[in-house]
Amino acid sequence: MENELIELDGATLTLEELLEKYQVCLDAEKRLKKRAKKALNRRLQEQSLKPYQAELLKMQKYLEKTGKRMVILFEGRDASGKGGTIRRVTRYMNEKHYRVVALGKPTDEQRSQWFFQKYVAQLPRGGETVLFDRSWYNRAMVEPIFGFCTPEQYQNFMLGVTGFEKDLVRQGTILVKLYFSVTKEEQEARFERRKTDPLRQWKLSEVDVQAQERWDDFTNQKYEMLKRTHTNHAPWTVIRSNDKYLARLNAMKVILNSVPYDREGSELDFVPDPNIVISGSREVENMEAERLRSGKFRA
Repeated sequence: MENELIELDGATLTLEELLEKYQVCLDAEKRLKKRAKKALNRRLQEQSLKPYQAELLKMQKYLEKTGKRMVILFEGRDASGKGGTIRRVTRYMNEKHYRVVALGKPTDEQRSQWFFQKYVAQLPRGGETVLFDRSWYNRAMVEPIFGFCTPEQYQNFMLGVTGFEKDLVRQGTILVKLYFSVTKEEQEARFERRKTDPLRQWKLSEVDVQAQERWDDFTNQKYEMLKRTHTNHAPWTVIRSNDKYLARLNAMKVILNSVPYDREGSELDFVPDPNIVISGSREVENMEAERLRSGKFRA
């Protein structure tokens, strides 16, 4: 029986070879079903965001009508989901009334200027929303870790930033500060995908390569930043972003809740998930409690 030959599509196979091919087909079918299920879940998730994206359009119309200015800061570790969230937030918004700002390395001229000057130049006009993909808080996180600023420049920033933001808010700017928090394990997994996926490789930078090695340094800087720059007039909101979909959905809710536009007739749930959205002050408390328990900060 084992040596019996079987004709299949013009080829002669043994029973063992036929069974091997059958198993290969079964495995391929399982992989296909898994990919199809994953694609369907992604599709359903994207569809579920649309009602909130429609609300963002209403919010935008309110800003245009009232002439109010809005600034949203997207901060967090590399691969924490900032860029994907920005794309979902702005997907259906009127391009005439929003801008995404992602500034590169400062020029020699900018280095000689007041630190906030290059950011002030990007602030919104009346009725406009500006989304900063990383912001002036580079000086609180990345720059001191990699030596891109002096200790004096860092301390000057930490002393001055709360006053700068207070002036922005006092003069009518709606300021939303989001910090996307991802675990070390999830960040590592996302970096691995960037290394192997040709569509994501452009995201991998030299700083990314060192992010895992400098994990504790970033955690310490995060703690100092939240502790010293979370204020009543410009609070931080921390978004747990291991689950990208939940992070995007809840970030939209936080943004929508920051603007008093008319929601009449809406049946949506605007309450952020407390497992995903944490105030900056609560995050500081959590980190301090973890340090007491284990001797080091939690990420």
